[in-house]
Amino acid sequence: MKPTLDKRRTAFTWIEMVVVLFVLLVLAYAVVLPRLAHSSKVPPYTCLNNLKEIGAAYRLWAGDNGGLVPFQQTVASNGCLDYLTNANQGVVCSTNYWLMQNELGQYPKLLLCPTDERTPATNFATNFDNSHVSYFVGVSANATFPQSIQGGDRNLGPGTFPAPDYGYSPADRKGNDVAVPITGPVSWSLKMHSMGKSAGAGNILLGDGSAQQVSTASLNKNWLRNAPPTTNWPAGHIPATPSIRLVFP
Repeated sequence: MKPTLDKRRTAFTWIEMVVVLFVLLVLAYAVVLPRLAHSSKVPPYTCLNNLKEIGAAYRLWAGDNGGLVPFQQTVASNGCLDYLTNANQGVVCSTNYWLMQNELGQYPKLLLCPTDERTPATNFATNFDNSHVSYFVGVSANATFPQSIQGGDRNLGPGTFPAPDYGYSPADRKGNDVAVPITGPVSWSLKMHSMGKSAGAGNILLGDGSAQQVSTASLNKNWLRNAPPTTNWPAGHIPATPSIRLVFP
């Protein structure tokens, strides 16, 4: 006699189906929940909106101070223009924002990009300094020159290719006072908004108070080259080529 084939069942039982569905649900939760948890921690202000709020604060401050922003007004008149007569003034980057604390609504979190590794200050009175700031300051920008660069993300550095660090913004948080030739090149480093973008990306605040999202290529071609050069350089520190002065936190 020929042996009979063992005709085994090929369909799932209800119990097996329940087990499979349970395993799939567990895997789905393992993938989705961490992403939901991360998104729930994102502050209500995006980085671009932060810069727009800062631009509004500049206009409010200027309205009460002769039409000038902090780095254009003297210390005697509540500004910080006097510091610009000296070189290497990166340490006072935060001073520019401290002077506008009322216009910023006493809300220092506006000065921290949600994608920055730094943490926001709890208030302006006791623990505010460069370590709580994400944005550089274009110390000679103003509304007279709408395309002047008044601020931007601190992940900006020299050269054509994005660096892995924060570029001109030093790790010691003592700030940096930089002369950037309007012919460039500069590039957004591989931090903050450049994550996953090998060409680099970031945000800038313009003299008219508007904010723009720009790539490294666009920053060099469309904005840096059209920015009016700084003229009030410290004695002995005048750049050889037309440049803008940016103070980094």
